[in-house]
Amino acid sequence: MRLVKAANFILLGAMLWVVTTNFSGCHTGGASVNTTGSQVKDANGNKPMEPDVTFKDLDGKDVTLASLKGKVVIVNFWATWCDPCREEIPWLIEFQQKYADKGFTFVGIATDEEGKSVVQPFVQTTNFNVNGHPTLMNYPIVLGGDDIEAKFGGLLGLPTSIVISRDGKIQKKYIGIANRASLEKDIQALL
Repeated sequence: MRLVKAANFILLGAMLWVVTTNFSGCHTGGASVNTTGSQVKDANGNKPMEPDVTFKDLDGKDVTLASLKGKVVIVNFWATWCDPCREEIPWLIEFQQKYADKGFTFVGIATDEEGKSVVQPFVQTTNFNVNGHPTLMNYPIVLGGDDIEAKFGGLLGLPTSIVISRDGKIQKKYIGIANRASLEKDIQALL
């Protein structure tokens, strides 16, 4: 009888761990949190190319992902209401400041359903503490949607970051809040 109770207790603990791990970030559907980044490969074991996608920036202008080829790019799906996204933004600002002149950029893909009416005021007025200084987002922000999410394989949760090399190959995908040190190592390795 004690063995059965112990097994049930262990099973309950394992279930609690799974639920806590899977729902610790902002999610748009099912959930999987990967803070170390997973290598992305196609069925042949090759790294897939970035999708052919055109975004709309906050001024309504077209921005293609292909136009950024030659740079290391991290595409970051986020939303104004997502607390883990807000936690990452100061690092993203800092990395943009530190590595932009070396051929790097973030592209923030805002997934808010309300679109520009919510995203633009947020980007223009929300300061983040970056090394003790209030700082606005300093990297390109574009508007997302289901069609764009689908081109990147869909989203399991927010934030989601996709690391793309200079030659346009997808290197890693972070689902949930990224590990700051790992993300910086990815940037440095690809520059």
